[in-house]
Order: sequence, then C-alpha cells, then structure tokens
Amino acid sequence: MSVGRICTRTVATASPSETVAEVARRMAEYNVGTVAVVNESRTPVAIITDRDVTLRAVAAGHDPESTPVSVIMTREVRTVDEALPIEQALRTMAEAGTRRLLVTGEEGKLVGLVALDDVLELLVEEAESIGQLLRKELPRISGG
Repeated sequence: MSVGRICTRTVATASPSETVAEVARRMAEYNVGTVAVVNESRTPVAIITDRDVTLRAVAAGHDPESTPVSVIMTREVRTVDEALPIEQALRTMAEAGTRRLLVTGEEGKLVGLVALDDVLELLVEEAESIGQLLRKELPRISGG
C-alpha cells in the first residue's frame, strides 16, 4: 500500500513570511500540531510544529506577533512521494528520527502529510480484520 492511500490530504500550510502568531492561530483553527511551510508553487520548504512555537519562539523570548515563521521553522523537512510504499516511508521516518513526513505528488508539490499515528491506525485496522476472521474460522478449525 502506498503512502498516498493513508496520508492526511488536508494539510494546514503557511508561507515563511507569515508570523508565528498567525501560524499558531491556524493550528488552533485546524486543530493540528503541524503546519507545512510551502513556497509559491506549493513545494514544501520546511515544517513547523506546536513544539517549535513553544520552544523556539515563546520560550526563546521571540514576539509571536512579529516573528516570521522562517526564524523558527525546521528547514530539514523530509518528504516522500505519494506512490512510495508505506514500509519505505517507515524506514525514512526511522532514519530521520521523525514521526511525520510531508507527502508530495507531481512536480514535488505538497499533497498530504503522513504521521506514524496514521501507520499505527492502519496496523490496528488490519489486526482487527485478522481477529474477526480468526473468530469466524476458529470453531471450524478446532472441530467445534
């Protein structure tokens, strides 16, 4: 299964010139902790998390109303193509030490975000399906 099948397609985005406060309000509006920072052509250039807002802006003494996102964003963003198998995306997460990857499509444009939680949710669903199958088959297999 590809990353594109399980990624979240609605992703909050920001430009590097927006203020930290604007992005924090967007996080609240969308009820998310991660915002993709994109350029004019919607290509990911960075990522900003609620942790970045807390530690790199507020705790560091920056004024959120005047500090641009570019000051605190994580520039070393990891992206994966939406056609990439989930297993390879997990390896990328492990190698990068991250729980989130931005998902890109044609011409490297942002199409979604995949988080470790998305993969875990898929595994739980598959385990539940296997459990249902076993419950149905167990009486027949055990001769009951």
